[in-house]
Amino acid sequence: MSGGGTGGHIFPAVAIANEIKKLVPHAQILFVGALGKMEMEKVPNAGYEIIGVPIAGLQRRFTLSNFKLPFLIIQSLLKTRKILKSFQPDVVVGTGGYASGPLLRAATSKGIPAIIQEQNSYAGITNKILAKKANKICVAYHGMERFFPAEKIILTGNPVRQDLGNLKGKREEAFEFFHLDKNKKTILVIGGSLGARTINEAIGGGLNKINQNDFQLIWQTGKTYYTKAFEQCKNSGATGLLAFEFITRMDLAYSAADIVISRAGASSVSELCNLALPCILVPSPNVAEDHQTKNAMALVDKDAAILVKDTEAHQTLVDSLIALIGNDEKKQQLSKNISTMAFQNSANTIAKEVLKLANYPLNENP
Repeated sequence: MSGGGTGGHIFPAVAIANEIKKLVPHAQILFVGALGKMEMEKVPNAGYEIIGVPIAGLQRRFTLSNFKLPFLIIQSLLKTRKILKSFQPDVVVGTGGYASGPLLRAATSKGIPAIIQEQNSYAGITNKILAKKANKICVAYHGMERFFPAEKIILTGNPVRQDLGNLKGKREEAFEFFHLDKNKKTILVIGGSLGARTINEAIGGGLNKINQNDFQLIWQTGKTYYTKAFEQCKNSGATGLLAFEFITRMDLAYSAADIVISRAGASSVSELCNLALPCILVPSPNVAEDHQTKNAMALVDKDAAILVKDTEAHQTLVDSLIALIGNDEKKQQLSKNISTMAFQNSANTIAKEVLKLANYPLNENP
């Protein structure tokens, strides 16, 4: 299995792997990732072995690192071929990001069955290249025929983290865990696994307004902004404003939230759909083909989310959240509409497709 660079590629891969192990406990699973990227930490933490290759992404601005890219690709292809020769997989799975490119390219050249999982409504460049040789392509949005061969597409939705499967009965536990008041409205801010500068700056600049309205805040900042956010919350004098570099118990963070402010990465959007939470999406402009805006608009067009542009977030984000959190009718409407866009058991559906490609007899007990 391969995919990485961000949590949006790593978490689906781990969810699929977990589901394969449920279906076939004796299955052997090996991850391949990019050296120095977050998958090299997150995958072992999830209990799986991972081997790193020296691949890097193409920078969309002029930089000397782009001149090294052809050499890194060659090195990565050579290493993945050695990995394939040693591990002898029955099937390979790519969940996107440049880390998955060398593995799937090497595997398909050897005739090893391959399956791609594309999380976004606008396909990434790696998956578009790999699609020509892949056997199956699992997608989360309708209309993906404009990127991939229609006969290969399976509409599965995006896998979400398994601890988010059922939040019923966790609200009381959530308020105890975060030491918050269950009688106050609570805002959850998540900028993605690496944080989001614009969202962080907008929230940091609006802490006084949030405090004045007596709202509580669970704020995942990412590594870069955490120290500043922690000081801002501390200096506010309020007890209910909490900053975290990374939230380990996202199930409890979601359970406590009345509304969520988030980037519009595919995994985040899928989680919000499955949990039916009212949300304000601030798409990142720093992604290929502006795919986060396209992800967000798929919800906004169905009145299932509110959009705040990144360029307008400093001026309007906090005012938008204050308006929404006080409008129960609007929150209920958003929750109802976003719930209709959820896919249930995506990881299980994809895992079964993986096992079919590996010729594993699913009608028999493992």
